[in-house]
Amino acid sequence: MPFEPINPPQFPTPIAPYSAGTRAGDTVYVSGTLALGPGGSVLYPDDAAAQTRHILEAIRITLEAAGATMADVAFNHIFITDWSHYAAMNAVYAEYFPGAKPARYCIQCGLVKPGLVVEIASVAHLGGRG
Repeated sequence: MPFEPINPPQFPTPIAPYSAGTRAGDTVYVSGTLALGPGGSVLYPDDAAAQTRHILEAIRITLEAAGATMADVAFNHIFITDWSHYAAMNAVYAEYFPGAKPARYCIQCGLVKPGLVVEIASVAHLGGRG
């Protein structure tokens, strides 16, 4: 099945060869999203809450560019650099997914740049819950 790359114009150029998201049929895949600014600068270094909010806003924008909403998210892949960031990430995450929650996993791992503490990738299905 062919897919359509989704690259919202307000986003900085990706730091690697990928699209912010892709749409294949009624499914939207959002790449692992980080709190990065222009030129790949780290935004909100070591602040899990601020990075999570920035990431989820970027995911929302990508989904909307593909014709989806946060209510269509069926699965999230969450990566954190330390379990000490888990509560702060979850507090912000809960604001973006009220009511029925998408499936997810969360693992601890290293991320691509120092100061980054959260990364989230999403899968949405158009018309999933909305």
